[in-house]
Amino acid sequence: MLTGFVALYIFMLAAFTGYEIIGRVPAILHTPLMSGSNFVHGIVLVGAMVALGTAEGWLEITIGFLGTVMAAVNASGGYVVTERMLEMFKSSKD
Repeated sequence: MLTGFVALYIFMLAAFTGYEIIGRVPAILHTPLMSGSNFVHGIVLVGAMVALGTAEGWLEITIGFLGTVMAAVNASGGYVVTERMLEMFKSSKD
């Protein structure tokens, strides 16, 4: 079982690592990186659905439902933005 201090340490380590990795990505790789992050958002959506499935009280169910809705909106919105960015790179035919 994770204690609060260990969970905070893992979160801080993940945030620092993510910042360092994302900060070194060149601009040309932004669109492929967005597609990869959309995949991660899909995993977050699965985790939210699992949390909702194991919820017991009304507060847990409400938080799980909100987490599932927000994760779904985030993932689908990311794909829409990525598609629009990819459209900018296509040649326009008159």
